[in-house]
Amino acid sequence: MKPTATYRLQLQPAFPFAAAAAAVPYLAGLGVSHLHLSPVLEAVPGSAHGYDVTDPTRVREELGGEEGLRALAGTAREHGLGLVLDIVPNHMAAHPRHNHAFREVLREGPSSPYARWFDIDWEAGGGKVLLPVLGGRIGDELHAMRVDGDVLRYGEQSFPLRSRGDGVPLPELLDGQWYRLGWWRLARTELTYRRFFTISDLIGVRVEDPEVFAATHAKIIELVRDGVADGLRVDHPDGLADPETYLRRLDEAVGGACWTVVEKILTGEERLPPGWPVAGTTGYDALHRIDGLFTDPSGAAELAHHYREYTGQAGDRGGFWDATVRRAAYRVVTHELAAETAALTRLAERVCAGDPALRDHAPWALRTAVRELLVRVPVYRPYRIGGDEVLTVRAAAGAKAAFPVPEEAAAVDVVRDLALGRLGESPSRDAFRARFAQTASALRAKAVEDTAFYRYTPLISANEVGGDPARPAVGPAEFHAYGERLARDWPSGGTVLTTHDTKRSADVRARIAVLSECPGEWAEFITRVTAEAELQDGGRAPDPHVAWVAWQTAAGFGFPYGDRLRAALLKAVREAALHTSWTEPDQVYEKAVADFVAAGPAGPPLYSMARFARELAPWARANTLGAALLHLTMPGVPDLYQGTEREYLALVDPDNRRPFEEGPPDEKTALTRAALALRRERPAVFGESGTYVPLRAGGPAADHCVAYCRTGEAVVAVTRLSLRLERAGGWRETELVLPEGRWADLLAEGQGEGEGREGAGGTPVRLAELFADRPVALLGRVRQSP
Repeated sequence: MKPTATYRLQLQPAFPFAAAAAAVPYLAGLGVSHLHLSPVLEAVPGSAHGYDVTDPTRVREELGGEEGLRALAGTAREHGLGLVLDIVPNHMAAHPRHNHAFREVLREGPSSPYARWFDIDWEAGGGKVLLPVLGGRIGDELHAMRVDGDVLRYGEQSFPLRSRGDGVPLPELLDGQWYRLGWWRLARTELTYRRFFTISDLIGVRVEDPEVFAATHAKIIELVRDGVADGLRVDHPDGLADPETYLRRLDEAVGGACWTVVEKILTGEERLPPGWPVAGTTGYDALHRIDGLFTDPSGAAELAHHYREYTGQAGDRGGFWDATVRRAAYRVVTHELAAETAALTRLAERVCAGDPALRDHAPWALRTAVRELLVRVPVYRPYRIGGDEVLTVRAAAGAKAAFPVPEEAAAVDVVRDLALGRLGESPSRDAFRARFAQTASALRAKAVEDTAFYRYTPLISANEVGGDPARPAVGPAEFHAYGERLARDWPSGGTVLTTHDTKRSADVRARIAVLSECPGEWAEFITRVTAEAELQDGGRAPDPHVAWVAWQTAAGFGFPYGDRLRAALLKAVREAALHTSWTEPDQVYEKAVADFVAAGPAGPPLYSMARFARELAPWARANTLGAALLHLTMPGVPDLYQGTEREYLALVDPDNRRPFEEGPPDEKTALTRAALALRRERPAVFGESGTYVPLRAGGPAADHCVAYCRTGEAVVAVTRLSLRLERAGGWRETELVLPEGRWADLLAEGQGEGEGREGAGGTPVRLAELFADRPVALLGRVRQSP
C-alpha cells in the first residue's frame, strides 16, 4: 500500500510503540494513510531520537521490542493504516558499552569480523583507533580509570581489553590495546574514523560493502517483506560512499515495491539524480517553495537593510549571505572538520605517490587544494551528474588564488580531477572521490545549516534546511513551475513543512514571514522594545545580533515560554560560534543572553510584544492556512509532523521533539481533515497519474492569489502577502476562472464531499467572494449521481 499522506511520530521511551498504537484511531480519523516512525532499531538507552543505533539486527526494547512494533503494525492495519520506517544506514553509535559490533572491533582490532563494518583508517592511526572520550589529557585521567577483569572502566563508560589486565601497569595495559583513549578535543584533528558530521559518538558504517549491507539491513528487509512496513525514509544518503548503488541494492532487497524517500537536501535549482530508484526526497525542497510564496521580496530586502543598521552587521561582518557562508565554511573545514581534511589529504598523497605523473605535489599543496575546493562546493554533495557544474573552472580559479606560488596551484587540478573521477579508477582514487563527496556534504551542513543560518538573520523564517536567506521569496510562476515538475518527475515524493530537524515549526515561520510585509513597522517596534528592555536589570542584550534574533523568535513564538526561548537562543549563539560555542563556551556571555531573555522577550516588554503579535495575527493566519493547504494538495505525499494538524509552535530541537499529545481541534485541523479526506476519497487525483494545472487570476491583485487544479477534480486557491493586499485596497475586481463544471466548497461548515456551498465553473469568480470566509479555498468537483 503506497502512502497518500504520512504522519510523523517521534518515538522515545516516553512515547513507545504502545503509545503510538493508542493514537492510531485518532490518526486514522484524521485521514492519513501511514504512520511515519522515527528510527525503531536498538539505540543508546534513553535516546530521545533513535539515530544513535547500537544494534541494527534488533528492534529497540525500550520502545516495546519487535513484538510491540508488530502489534502496532497490526493495530494500524485494522484501521486502514500502514507504517513507514526511518532507517539510518550511514552511521551507528560509537559506544562500546552498548554497541556489540563496535566493542568487538575494539577488542580484536582489524581482524575482527566486524572490522569491515566501520569506516576506520587503521594505517593513519598507527594500527589503533582513537577514542576521544576523556575529559582531559590522558595523564590527568589515569586516576579515574580502573580495570575490572577484561573491561576498562572510566566513569560510566567501559572499554574491552584484549585480555585480563590484572597486575599489568595501567599505561602498559593501555598501550597494548587496539584503541587509544584520548582527550575529547583531539577528535577535531586526530580522529581516524569517519563520523556523522562532527559528532564523534557516531561512527560511519561501510554499507557499500555487500556483506555489511546484508548484516545491517536484514531486520529492516524482514520487516518490509513481512508487511510490517510499506515504506522507508533513508536518513542522510549524502554520507554514503555510493548512494545510488546503495539505493539500488536496497530497492532490490525489499522487492522493488517499497515506497522510499531520501533525506536529500537540494540547493537552489539542483535536481535529484534521475537514476535513483526512489519516490523522491523527504520534501525540504517543497518547504522552501511554500515558505517563499509567503515572503515579500521587496520587504525582505528592506528588512536586510534594517538588520544591518540595527546590528552594525554584527554576526556577519560584511552583510552578504555568500560571504557569511564562505567564512563559516573556512572555520568548519579548518577546525571542526580538520580531521576529515587530513584524511582527504592522506588519500590524495597515496594516489600521487603511486602515479609518476602526479608524484611531485607537496602534501601542503594537496591539503590547501582540498580545503579551497571543499569550501567552494555550492551544494551538499557533488555527484558525477553535473559534477563540472559543481566544481567549476571558476571554483578552481578561486582555489588557486590561495596559493602564494602559482606553480604549486597545479595541485588544485589534481584534486578537482580526483573528485570528479577524471583520473581513472583504482581503490585509492575511488576512495578519494567518495570521501571528498562525503566530506563536502558534512561541510555544507555544518557551515550553512549549523553556522551561517545563525550568523545572518535578517528574516529568520528563511533560515531553514534547503532555504536561501539571500533569496527567501518565491513568486507564483516559480512555484507553479516547481509543482509541474514534481507532478511530472516525482509525483510520489515527500513534502514537508515541519520536521524533527526544522529550526522553527511552520506556524512559527508563518508568523515571522509577515515581517517581510511590514519591515518599517518591525524596525520601529524593535527599536522601541529594545529601549523598554534596557530599562530592566539584565535587559541589555550582549550584542544587537542576538537581540534581533530573540525578538523575531518571540514574534513567531507568541507567548514567551521563557525556558524554551532561552534554550533556543543559547543554542543559536553556540552554533553561530561568534562569541561562544559548544566546545569553547563563554559563560559570561551566555549568562548575559539568559538574563536578556528573562528581562526582555520573557519579561515586562512581552506585553508590547503581545500587542504587536495581535496586530499581525490576521496576516499570520493567512500564511498558516495557505501553507498548510498547499502542502496537503500539491504534488507529492505530504508528511505531517506530530501535532501540526493544529496550531503548532515549536523551536529547534529538543523543543520540537516532545512526546506526541492529542490536542483540541482548531481551524487548521478542519482544513487538514478536509484536504486529507479529499486525498483519501479521490486518490487518483493526487497520485502518480494526477496532473497539476496552474490557474491564473486576473485583475489588480492577481499576484496575491496562487491557485491550481489537480487532475480536473480539485481546485486549490490561497492568499499570499495578505497584509500588502489589504494595504493596496484588497481584491477589488480580481477574479479567478474555475474549470468547467460544478464545484463544492469543501471547507464550508458541515464540510464533506458535495456539502457546503456550490458554484459553477467556466465563468469568473470574484476572489473577494471566494475568500469571504477564509483566506484559502478548497473546491471539489461535484460528481453526478449515478
